Amino acid sequence: MPKVPETPIELLSPTSAPALRVSWNCVLAKTSTVLEMSQEKRNSVVQLLSRALHRIRTTPPRIIASPATQPRRAAVAIVIRVVSSPTALPAPIDAPLPTLSQFFELDWVKDPSARPEILFVRRTGSAPDGVPGPTTVLKSSLSGETNAKGKSNEEAHLAFPGGRTEEGDEGGQYTAMRQTWEEIGLDLAERDFICIGQLDDREITTSLGKRLLMILSPFVFLQLTPKPLPTDPSEGTTIHWTPLESLVSAVLPTKVTRTSPVGRWSSVTVDAASRLTPRHAAILKVLVRVLIGSMRFPAILIECPDSDLPVLPHGSSSRPTLTEAMALEKNGPPGQVIQSHQLKLWGLSLGMTLDLLANMAPPTSETSTGRVVPNLQLPFHPVGGDIDAVAPSLASVFPRFSYPDVNFWIWVFGKRYREVIRSWESSIHEDGANDRRLNWTGTALSNFYAAVRKALLVVFVLRAIGVLLGLVWLGRWVLS
Repeated sequence: MPKVPETPIELLSPTSAPALRVSWNCVLAKTSTVLEMSQEKRNSVVQLLSRALHRIRTTPPRIIASPATQPRRAAVAIVIRVVSSPTALPAPIDAPLPTLSQFFELDWVKDPSARPEILFVRRTGSAPDGVPGPTTVLKSSLSGETNAKGKSNEEAHLAFPGGRTEEGDEGGQYTAMRQTWEEIGLDLAERDFICIGQLDDREITTSLGKRLLMILSPFVFLQLTPKPLPTDPSEGTTIHWTPLESLVSAVLPTKVTRTSPVGRWSSVTVDAASRLTPRHAAILKVLVRVLIGSMRFPAILIECPDSDLPVLPHGSSSRPTLTEAMALEKNGPPGQVIQSHQLKLWGLSLGMTLDLLANMAPPTSETSTGRVVPNLQLPFHPVGGDIDAVAPSLASVFPRFSYPDVNFWIWVFGKRYREVIRSWESSIHEDGANDRRLNWTGTALSNFYAAVRKALLVVFVLRAIGVLLGLVWLGRWVLS
């Protein structure tokens, strides 16, 4: 029986074997290079976070002054930490706290296995009738998403800790710190944290933008130490530390290697009647539900371990991330299965998150026609016009209706809204000369909601005319 070659090299002549070895060495070298690049990409989330925090630190936010008719304000805390690798050397206890630039030069932060995380809270208490409106409670307004009837809690109340500014607060930052302490027991005044800066103020209005409810100010905090800090969330509130990589991968998929659960886009459907009608008007709700349908908002799915499973040490107050839960399952007792469920990040919380992620993206570019190219890859576009290039956070709060004709009429009446967007793009084209002097966000919101109100009025009238004509025709048919 002929000898079977043990390696592919034996199939070649002696003169060709060295060439194959050289080629094989090149393949190994390229593979090693790819692995090194992959290792760098895994650490690129930290690099993107560094870029974002430095931009926030050096860019003054757009401040919206409260009008005399509505002085209410609120603030939330966007808390970020970097979880060190289990194999990383512990940081000296007596080491002085670093500055922002020094923080990203620390060995445990630059470790390829370091994992940046962002803090969300889930409020399980139900809001009145489930949706923001003129009588909305503050926590529901800050979440931006409350339970419509028939909706699951997984689609609601995933938000940042925060609340209303009270008399005696020294400013928005103080409000964010106080509310975070009261809600989850995390003291942002400790030396472990540093306030990076503030994102742009935003106006919180009623469902159709007819009345201003408050001005909301988001503040960004960074934990400078690697150790987990104790928390004590209030009843009905759970804490979810979410890997930033899962969010970045949803809007900047080419920037990160998918080493953790990937953020996937979804949507949340809200009954339009619950937002457009009074709370106890049952007949009107049915009428609006039939004539207008529902509204759909974009959302990012977030994987969270099942909170009913004992995956954390006794006495711990926050739930692990899915990555930590998978590690516990791998290293835990045989047969232990860690289940997970999905939460949806949407509404105001998604908008503020996109504001943060937009600072991680490369600088905004333009086409040959002068149009601004979006720096985040969003799978959705508002009905009235493309605003995702200049304000992706606004694109996340603009609804799309289930009936196509409603969306059509919004587009028809959205001419003024599109003019505002083009002017906004022109200000960016001119190096942002007008970007901070004008409240582009508020102007775009008011014009979009004006288009929605006109569209709904036209749809109501056309539906009513159609029903009347149908009744007339039916009456004639019966009488004949």
